[in-house]
Amino acid sequence: MSESTALQALRDRLAGDGPTVAVIGLGYVGLPLALELTRSGAHVVGIDVSAARCEVVNAGHSPVGDISDAELGEALAAGLLRATTDYDAVIGTDAVVICVPTPLRKSKDPDISYIVASATALASRARAGQLVVLESTTYPGTTEEILVPMLQEQGLEPGVDVAVAFSPERIDPGNPTFGVRNTPKVVGGVTPGCTAAAAALYGRCCDHIVPVSSPAAAEMAKLLENIFRSVNIGLANEFALICHRLELDVWEVIDAAATKPFGFMPFRPGPGLGGHCIPIDPHYLAWKLRSRNFTARFVELADAINSRMPEHVLTVVSDALNDRAKAVRGSRVLMLGVTYKPDVADVRESPALAVIDLLLGKGAEVTFHDPYVSSVRVAGRELQGVELGDETLDDADCVLITTDHADYDYGRIVGRAALVVDTRNATAEVLRAVPGAREKVYRI
Repeated sequence: MSESTALQALRDRLAGDGPTVAVIGLGYVGLPLALELTRSGAHVVGIDVSAARCEVVNAGHSPVGDISDAELGEALAAGLLRATTDYDAVIGTDAVVICVPTPLRKSKDPDISYIVASATALASRARAGQLVVLESTTYPGTTEEILVPMLQEQGLEPGVDVAVAFSPERIDPGNPTFGVRNTPKVVGGVTPGCTAAAAALYGRCCDHIVPVSSPAAAEMAKLLENIFRSVNIGLANEFALICHRLELDVWEVIDAAATKPFGFMPFRPGPGLGGHCIPIDPHYLAWKLRSRNFTARFVELADAINSRMPEHVLTVVSDALNDRAKAVRGSRVLMLGVTYKPDVADVRESPALAVIDLLLGKGAEVTFHDPYVSSVRVAGRELQGVELGDETLDDADCVLITTDHADYDYGRIVGRAALVVDTRNATAEVLRAVPGAREKVYRI
């Protein structure tokens, strides 16, 4: 299908001076994208269901750790950004980008209700000559099965009246090297003209555009990126279980293998998978394939292994306490770090929460410290963080390192604690430098 005149004009507007863009969802994905678009001179309206979040953004306070108040303030002062809960803001914009959450249901089936709700609100307000892009991670086929029919019901034919595409988000919270600008952007449109329009939009704020043949190809590429990590982390976690059984140091084994300059890429074990993508994306693909009577065996096996790691952590804690003639029940366990990765304030799908739940279920007295999180909710209970003073460390029967934040002084922690269980190899330098430290540090 050749590019329509309407799409040619749209592409020119998106590449030109001051296009208007609506970004639906002002979280870890949407707000960084919105800010980068304003830097290109685009006028951006952010739409979010949370009135409180919109108020915070409009006041110049960033709710996202990777964006400073100063950066947000520049866009607001220039009149290039505003936030609202009103979907009428999409009316008249040149482009709309959907960046809403795609969690799992309790059954571990995909929950695309946020996509459906946003698409429904958008479709009734869409107009000819507009670009609609979905960025939310989802199963292959979502864009063409959900977005396209909704627009067609409004008399808007993708590729003729409107441009429709999928472009997977690649945000890595806390990454100081790669952001929206210098991370290659995959784009797959319903037609070549749709791809060209989306490429024109992202060309404003991304240095490298990677066009693919369809939205489904772009959706699948995103799943492959994260399933690649899930499967390899699953292998590392299984090696941790194997090495534990064989009384070997898995960290030493991985470091030794990593000296090979070709054919090997090191992945590290841990207490489980966290974040919005890696623990969730495999289920989106597995669910889609089950509808085609196909089982993704590697994918499901990796998920099974990774999901077992919080139980392995409980086993290591139990063994460590048992070596000191203590039971888990009644023991004071101080957890260090509850976010899913170091140096971010993000607890989404954090394995630390599953570990807390298991410890509480065994009767442990659990407290936690995290420099980025003041409280967490686990199994209906609200836990408040504690200060990491000497008395706190001295009082713990076991200090459990679940997130290796850079702020922690691991020498001090190992020095004062009676017992340490390290799930992240955070104490490696201490173990090399301090004689006798290995006698009270257990690692998975």
